[in-house]
Amino acid sequence: MFNLIKYLEKKVFIIAEIGCNFENDLAKAEEMIIKAAEAGADAVKFQTFIAEKLASKSAEKFWDIDGCPGETQLEEFQRVKQLTLEDYKRLSSVAKSAGIIFFSSPEDEESADLLECLDMSLFKISSMNITHIPLLKHVAAKRKPMIISTGASTIGEIEEAIKTIKNAGNKELAILHCISNYPTKDENANLRMITHIKAAFPGVPVGYSDHTYPKNGEGVLAAAVALGARVIEKHFTFDNTRGGYDHEISVDYDGLKSIVTQIRRVENALGSEIKEPVESESKARVHARRSLVAADNICEGTVITREILEVKRPGTGIGPRFLDIVIGRKARMDISRDTVLQWDMV
Repeated sequence: MFNLIKYLEKKVFIIAEIGCNFENDLAKAEEMIIKAAEAGADAVKFQTFIAEKLASKSAEKFWDIDGCPGETQLEEFQRVKQLTLEDYKRLSSVAKSAGIIFFSSPEDEESADLLECLDMSLFKISSMNITHIPLLKHVAAKRKPMIISTGASTIGEIEEAIKTIKNAGNKELAILHCISNYPTKDENANLRMITHIKAAFPGVPVGYSDHTYPKNGEGVLAAAVALGARVIEKHFTFDNTRGGYDHEISVDYDGLKSIVTQIRRVENALGSEIKEPVESESKARVHARRSLVAADNICEGTVITREILEVKRPGTGIGPRFLDIVIGRKARMDISRDTVLQWDMV
């Protein structure tokens, strides 16, 4: 059984959000799963919904994306292919063969039950469902790890969602900072909110779901990891120049490879939280630091003065912080010029 918490202790969990970007083409969805695996992502994610249960006829669109079909939310969602159980089994099988985790975001209880039939490793709750308490209870009762996005949410709403899930007997969850704005401008990403969420909910892994423009976007995601994000979710497409859906905010095949590379580099570089010398610095501590050194030949019995001392590398002798202690002492032996002073010499 997949253990999300233990996974996040070892590495950042990178999710390629395919969503609806496969444009109702199952063959394209299969290709995208394989490409995500080749890029090094840990998981691919889809979106599972029933249009009529998601939006009423009067629900206006709140995003401004050129090329999306329909005049209302319902009309658009009705034109997105609703994958069947057999479709999901087919895609799940492709993911398994490719060595990548397959899961989805259910938008209603019926969709969650359909996904449960696939024995998925985990569930994702989208930002707009964080206040959908009945759905949270329903999914939490399935006892699978849950990842919850928090776009447009208050700390109080996040707290209620976490309590709801835990009270339903599910303790294995992670929460993602997210800005529910498509696309999100850099100045609106507010990555420092990651640290606020971490402080508010100690012990709960925190991540980041990104909607910024993909061009040169590796820095934003790398910064999120540096701030403590243990999950990174990024929309993924076969062509981010296409109109409609989430193509504009999605990384393409090469873009995902670049993001994975940068995230792995950053998490590898983060290292220890404790400031102390590391093993790779051992030579530098000895050979690049300084010691007190004889500036000239010093005869036995000579009183040591500042004028006959220099401070040079290596750091194998008396350290410069002891300069005032050494001054005024007498040389216990003849000391040749440029000799690194030791305590038995003075």
